[in-house]
Amino acid sequence: MKFKKVKLAIAPIGWSNDDMPELGAHISFEQCIYEMACAGYQGCEVGHKFPRDPKLLSKALSQHNLNVASAWYSTYFTEENRAQESLDGFVQHMNFLKAMGAKVIVVCECGHSVQGKPVSLFQNKPIFSEHQWQQLINGLHEMGRLAKENEMTIVYHHHMGTGIQQQGEIDRLMLKTNPDTVSLLLDTGHLTYAGEDPLLTLKRHGQRIKHVHLKDIRRDVLHHVKKNEFSFLDSVKAGVFTVPGDGCIDFSPIFQALSDLHYQGWWVVEAEQDPERAVPLVYAMKAREFLRVSTGL
Repeated sequence: MKFKKVKLAIAPIGWSNDDMPELGAHISFEQCIYEMACAGYQGCEVGHKFPRDPKLLSKALSQHNLNVASAWYSTYFTEENRAQESLDGFVQHMNFLKAMGAKVIVVCECGHSVQGKPVSLFQNKPIFSEHQWQQLINGLHEMGRLAKENEMTIVYHHHMGTGIQQQGEIDRLMLKTNPDTVSLLLDTGHLTYAGEDPLLTLKRHGQRIKHVHLKDIRRDVLHHVKKNEFSFLDSVKAGVFTVPGDGCIDFSPIFQALSDLHYQGWWVVEAEQDPERAVPLVYAMKAREFLRVSTGL
């Protein structure tokens, strides 16, 4: 396997959770980036404790030789009269990432999402109407155009609790969007949680994948949260996610497929866990060693 043009990053969500600030509330931004570097990563994504002033953030990260890989942006194109709001916020977000030297922008349609609501995931996830699909496609094309003008790329993040969760929804999004302006993020954990096969997504849409989130699943916890119809956030607190190499996903064929595709860009270790139960530095180092042994990186 060849990964000479792959860079390794880690998401701060294992230290401080953006959706549940009480998880990791005691952990500072400074501790987070120090431990990321100690664990051997080249970059990171951006969390809610990170300063949004590019000068301040660049100074802090440069002390640990870290670069920004990307950062999440929520859109609401499928909700009426929120398209312009989504586009205006995107421009600000894009300009911040551009100033940080990032090349990809993670986007996710959160209109009607239940990912943050105390309801069962599969029974309550949104199903978009034809009109909502078209609103989303139009919005993504406009964002993609803006990103391309700035020599950047948007990567769509399929996500539990949203309208683009299952393989069929990913397939439709890829079919209906322009590959010149809309790319795809592969998240191994979310696909597995949804009951899908990450390798199938890679085989179908490998040329569109420009960003990768490496996340693992604890099989026993997944069975428990599905059986008991947990909400997304409750499943996170229960420990459904973990770092690659610590769960049930077989990453070997995934790595091989990425190698065969000559993938270039960031792989981001991401596992939203309760840091009181899963010490962030320990799990960051565990994932880093797994990637070293598995891929030579």
